[in-house]
Amino acid sequence: MSKKRSLRTMAASAAAIGAAGWATKKVLDTTKEKKEQLVKEEIADRTYDTDEHVYLIGGGIATLSAALYLIRDAQFPAEQIHVIEALDVLGGSNDGAGSNEEGFVCRGGRMLNEETYENFWDLFDSVPSLDMPNRSVTEEILNFDHLHPTHAQARLVDGQGEIVDTTTMGFSNEDRLELTKLLLTPEDQLDEMTIEQWFNDDFFETNFWYMWQTTFAFQKWSSVFELRRYMNRMLLEFSRINTLEGVTRTPLNQYESLVLPLYEVLKEKGVDFTLNETVTDIDFANDDTITATRLHFKNRQPLDLTAKDVVMMTSGCMTDSATLGSLDQAPEHPEQPPLSGELWYKISLKKKGLGNPAPFFGKEAETNWHSFTVTAKGDALLKRIEQFSGNIPGSGALMTFKDSNWLMSSVVAAQPHFKSQDPDTTIFWGYGLYPYEKGNFVDKRMVDCTGEEILYEYISHLGWQDDWEAIKKDIVNVIPCYMPYIDAQFQPRKMSDRPAVVPENSTNFAMLGQFVEIPEDMVFTEEYSIRAARIAVYTLFDIDLPIEPVTPHNRNPKVLAKALQTMYR
Repeated sequence: MSKKRSLRTMAASAAAIGAAGWATKKVLDTTKEKKEQLVKEEIADRTYDTDEHVYLIGGGIATLSAALYLIRDAQFPAEQIHVIEALDVLGGSNDGAGSNEEGFVCRGGRMLNEETYENFWDLFDSVPSLDMPNRSVTEEILNFDHLHPTHAQARLVDGQGEIVDTTTMGFSNEDRLELTKLLLTPEDQLDEMTIEQWFNDDFFETNFWYMWQTTFAFQKWSSVFELRRYMNRMLLEFSRINTLEGVTRTPLNQYESLVLPLYEVLKEKGVDFTLNETVTDIDFANDDTITATRLHFKNRQPLDLTAKDVVMMTSGCMTDSATLGSLDQAPEHPEQPPLSGELWYKISLKKKGLGNPAPFFGKEAETNWHSFTVTAKGDALLKRIEQFSGNIPGSGALMTFKDSNWLMSSVVAAQPHFKSQDPDTTIFWGYGLYPYEKGNFVDKRMVDCTGEEILYEYISHLGWQDDWEAIKKDIVNVIPCYMPYIDAQFQPRKMSDRPAVVPENSTNFAMLGQFVEIPEDMVFTEEYSIRAARIAVYTLFDIDLPIEPVTPHNRNPKVLAKALQTMYR
């Protein structure tokens, strides 16, 4: 056989193999589509009795998402869905409130990510935007974010008020080895181990650690396998952690951008909402199953459940027991126990498989941090921050003072951040990871400081003390917020301490939120709560449709190559 003929034969064979592979994929895709269509047709034909009800305990993003999944994917009657919230407002940790006269406040801010929030984008693509006609919330957010890209130019600031060169991660060979070893270590070998038990002391002085810690709010004593999950899940962000280019922002605060449009669509469909009511306990059947039989309330008589009813409860809320201060008053130490944690504790004693809240809600000294929201008249202060950082509002994400005793960071969002915010009013948010330490410039612990004292500490890190009186005259309010359990989800734990979303042997009960176990995914994200809600609904309502999988960026050769290059920067 001639060389040319041999090449033609090989090319023909390769083409045939390629065509066969393409044909096989097409057949598989078609089969999958047909199966999904049959499942959807079966669900569309379902009928539910009028005495079938779903009770969603807690009014945060997890339960609101579960309500929409019930309506959208299970075709469950909206008027038979009941959301029960202990506070006088929905939204859980996705909050935002205030006025131009009294000042605005966000207890925290949730950064989104376009590449890893798979179920988040799918869900909110079903929610109409309140401000962009004929657009979904997903389209609204991504449109805004693409028009306001993030590229931090002052990610770290040192003790002399100088911007740190963060193009290098600052790793030693020992750091690289320990980090690589962690990514390869099975999780079952990491029970109850902390980050500081895994790494050498020098690791915690690297640029990488300061940036990773403050971006995601890790502590040295946080669980090392939560860090491992973050590294694997967010490996795509590793190479751009110094600019935070992967951060996706909502047009406004998360309450107005996420919670309100989701609430509006649920209310319009007929979902029942009860505020200012606490579920204090849940009874279960006295058998080997996990079957909820009765709900107990703070302000009304117990509710007996039928065999057809379903209960989904928020197993814990990171902003439970949060307290607020003001310009001239520090937040009081909370006297109220964590409501969601208390309920979880009670039911965990009744049935095996419902997890263990003690590692998360039993060590306040390890799980707290302090945030603050600054409201000012005019934009003089924001202009000063812009001139220092090189970032216009909305483009810089976090700026961290790495030598701050409080490990203080700030975020200047695009203005306005609230719908009711006047054009001549500006706001920005910040937080400190070590609020029980004394400040560098204010001789008080952050938890004991008024809003004014916190702002003085902040501007002092920028070297602006001489201009304090001029800065202060524009300030409307600085609202500090103490959150005793905000980092609880990162606590060292056993794998068994978090319950499955639908515990083994459950017939009508699921647990939602940040304290359930979802392998491969990462806590402290909107995606985690929404994924949990989808798992709960699909499992308890026998919906044989795919849930958006965790995207394996950590197995993408290009991502791995960039991560390796970043390790040696």
